[in-house]
This record gives sequence, C-alpha cells and structure tokens, in this order.
Amino acid sequence: MTLNEALRLAQTKGLDLIEIAANATPPVCRIVDYGKFLYEESKRNKDAHARQSASRMKELQISPAIDPHDLAVKRNHAIEFLCDDLKVRIKLRFRGRQKAHKEIGYQVVNSFVRELAMYGHADSPPKMLGDRDLNVVLSPLPRDKRAKPPREGKNGQPAPPTAQAAEEPADESP
Repeated sequence: MTLNEALRLAQTKGLDLIEIAANATPPVCRIVDYGKFLYEESKRNKDAHARQSASRMKELQISPAIDPHDLAVKRNHAIEFLCDDLKVRIKLRFRGRQKAHKEIGYQVVNSFVRELAMYGHADSPPKMLGDRDLNVVLSPLPRDKRAKPPREGKNGQPAPPTAQAAEEPADESP
C-alpha cells in the first residue's frame, strides 16, 4: 500500500500511522492510537527491566566472631536471595584487633560460600578491600542446576515431614 493510501486510511479511522520497521523492504507501518502505543511500549520496557534481576544485588554483612545461629540466619537470607535470582555480596568487616587475624575471616567466608554452593557460586575468591573489608560476590546457579529452596512452615520452623512418612508402618520383625 502506498504512503498516501495508508495515511488516508489512518485519518478516516481517527488513528495514527506509525513506522515500525524502517529498514525493512518495504518499510512496515501500523495504524494505532499513538498514546496507547506509547503506554504499551513503556510497559514492555518496564517488564524487560524487571527481568534483568541479575544486575540487582543484595549485601549481607558478617563479622569474624559471628555466632553460629546468626550465621545460619544470614545463610538462610542468602539462600532466599539466590533463589530469587539475585546476586549476593558477602561483606566481612574486621574491627580493631581482628585485623591481626585475617585468616579467621577467610575461614568464615570460605565456609559460608561452601554452604551456599548448592544455590550459587562465587564469582571470584574472597578479596580484601582496603584493610578492613573482605568481600565475595555470589551469583545464582541456573534454575535447573540449583537446589530447591528449603520450605519453611509457620514461625520460620522447617516444614513438618509429609503425612506419608508418619503413616508408614514400622518394620515388625519377630
């Protein structure tokens, strides 16, 4: 269809003629309401931006003298973030005399990374930033290679075993 015919058709319908693919032969145009077109375009861009979760990052801060329970809570948060396809930065800060024993910090961070190996991998080995901070960035594994997120019941307690396991008869040998 010629350009004049397309313009005339768009005007009779009270809509706009928008060029979609200028490099195509012949160029591709659509007859649409321009305001609605811009709205849908902005929605598509917003959705595409939301899907780029790999660029988003969460940070967890720990210390070399962290309590095992506190470390478990941080680990559960890291698992949750990795299962949501977010990168996680683990930051260990040395304070005062802790700077003299940086090997303890490396042990804590390396064990933390090993515990999260089923959900994500370290982009690089832990590195010192300045003389206080030990950092490592964890990226989530692909969904098909990642372990299932642990299910939790009410109050953060692990989910109870399935009903089948409770109903199985015990092995009764004489």
